[in-house]
Amino acid sequence: MQGLTGQMEFTVAIDGPAASGKGTIARALADRFGFAYLDTGLLYRAVAAKGGDPVQAALGLTADDLARDDLRSLAAGQSASRVAAIPQVRAALTAFQRHFARSAGGAVLDGRDIGTVICPMAEVKLYVTSSAEVRAERRWRELGGDLGQVLAEVRERDARDMGRADAPLRPADDAIVIDTTDLTIEQAVAMAAAAVTARFPERTIP
Repeated sequence: MQGLTGQMEFTVAIDGPAASGKGTIARALADRFGFAYLDTGLLYRAVAAKGGDPVQAALGLTADDLARDDLRSLAAGQSASRVAAIPQVRAALTAFQRHFARSAGGAVLDGRDIGTVICPMAEVKLYVTSSAEVRAERRWRELGGDLGQVLAEVRERDARDMGRADAPLRPADDAIVIDTTDLTIEQAVAMAAAAVTARFPERTIP
């Protein structure tokens, strides 16, 4: 595994729609470069799962809330998208994410507004996407159910995430776009890793 010398601060911000592959890429980069990793979507899933007032749930979020075993379901993702549209919820979780992003030794965060809102000064910004049909099939293979319904839900979530007034999902102006529709996991990870090494090649250990 490659590592980074010293304890510098280095942030990789990865955004993209559901099931685009951004989480897989983020985890691979964390392993390869020794970065700390945060799936920011889990924060919103955990807030939704707690129930009650979403703003109070966000303010009181704990590590135990992130360890729940029901946060990866399609229903949890849809609920997360709804609470993520609440500006006060996003504000409550912003400080946590920004603090994590400057972890000593580097950090990679994936979500929907990391490069545009949470970490606009990130050293590397990636926007990972693919067609709605391919993303629906990936989610269907993971969770099962009716493929047509999964596709409808993927499109519904895209519309909500991209159309919300506060921090809509979009590529940062300086983000590198990686379309995984026709890429293997290995190819997508290689493209992302190349973006990191291009930014600070002198800090990587072969």
